[in-house]
Amino acid sequence: MDVIVKPTPELKGEIGALSSKNYTTRYLLVAALAEGTSTVYYPAHSEDSDAMRRCIADLGAVLEEDEEKIVITGFGRRPKDVKELNVGNAGAVLRFLMAIAALCPEVTFVNTYPDSLGKRPHDDLIDALGQLGVEVSHNEGRLPITISGGTPKGGKIRVSGSVSSQYLSALLFLTPLLAEDSEIEVLNDLKSKVVIGQTLEVLEQAGIVIHASDDYMHFRVPGGQSYQAKTYTVQGDYPGSAAILAAAAVTKSDVKVHRLAERSKQGERAVVDVLQMMDVPLSHQDGTVHIQGNGRLRPVEFDGDAATDAVLAMVAAAVFAEGTSRFYNVENLRYKECDRITDFLTELKKAGANVEERQAEIIVHGRPSGLEGGVTINAHYDHRVIMALTIVGLRCRQPLVIKDAHHVAKSYPQFFEHIVSLGASVERVE
Repeated sequence: MDVIVKPTPELKGEIGALSSKNYTTRYLLVAALAEGTSTVYYPAHSEDSDAMRRCIADLGAVLEEDEEKIVITGFGRRPKDVKELNVGNAGAVLRFLMAIAALCPEVTFVNTYPDSLGKRPHDDLIDALGQLGVEVSHNEGRLPITISGGTPKGGKIRVSGSVSSQYLSALLFLTPLLAEDSEIEVLNDLKSKVVIGQTLEVLEQAGIVIHASDDYMHFRVPGGQSYQAKTYTVQGDYPGSAAILAAAAVTKSDVKVHRLAERSKQGERAVVDVLQMMDVPLSHQDGTVHIQGNGRLRPVEFDGDAATDAVLAMVAAAVFAEGTSRFYNVENLRYKECDRITDFLTELKKAGANVEERQAEIIVHGRPSGLEGGVTINAHYDHRVIMALTIVGLRCRQPLVIKDAHHVAKSYPQFFEHIVSLGASVERVE
């Protein structure tokens, strides 16, 4: 499905933020790893969280779902002996389950998205699993990947954090279940540190004890632990809401987004601070962000590492700022569903934006009068790129056609429904 985004001067209305994808996938996993029955209220529905549902069911969890909750009877430390798992295009789900698959005799993760997840490397996690005595067969670090496990052993583990924090999260989910105590040392830099905070928060709620250094570079994990069956409530999702908030910022707007906790551990909560730095009129209280935009924006400088999944939405807003913005420390954007620096900026330039890239920076020379548009652009199968390009399309003089926009469902299936309900002029083309 393609979409045509037409000039939209005004947005008005209110929506509830969809549930957090990051928290949903983590709660589903810890519920599956528990002995007994857990309940997860308001789980996200997206391709990523649905991939986790599907895979934990394949591994032996029993799931019952209604409109507001999912009840999961876990398999504990004894997942079912399955031969294949299909995570679709969900990188975090793949990495978390590569670790859990070490408890199975042999599992192959199949490659169903060769042009997206199939291109992403997983060498650092493969190396770390090898230190636990797990054999991994792979295609130069890429899918298909076969895990030959059964009896992983704890001990001293070193893992690089320079490409993704998901490798570390994967080890933090697995090591408490091992017989031995483990020590995990993170090598190089650790990207997306704030997301490790989310992993540790969920593990603590599930009854797991982990001793973390303040800088998240060293961890002591007592072995022989068990996940406890619990009740969890998923909070609203800042990464997806960032696109709605940025759209309100670049238009004349009166928009409220509910279910966004002020004290959330989601790093993407920074989008609210960044929009305030850009002089967007907004308030944030009682879980509601209220934006009364006037389309005028100041430029900003921002360290994007703490808010990786909101950076593209903020870049889209900066395209219309009165001056030059810089988003730095964002190299890990290159290792997502696509290269979110080169690929995204290539499409922005087609629409008429004045942007530059460095290895770990995005530089945006704002065009407050808007862009020309009138072109067809490629979203590279990437949900965050689709949302960011939609924001830009609202301020183009000619319609913008976004190819393969149905891939927005990876994290935010209701995105177009929500933005149209606020008044955006968006048409679907099958």
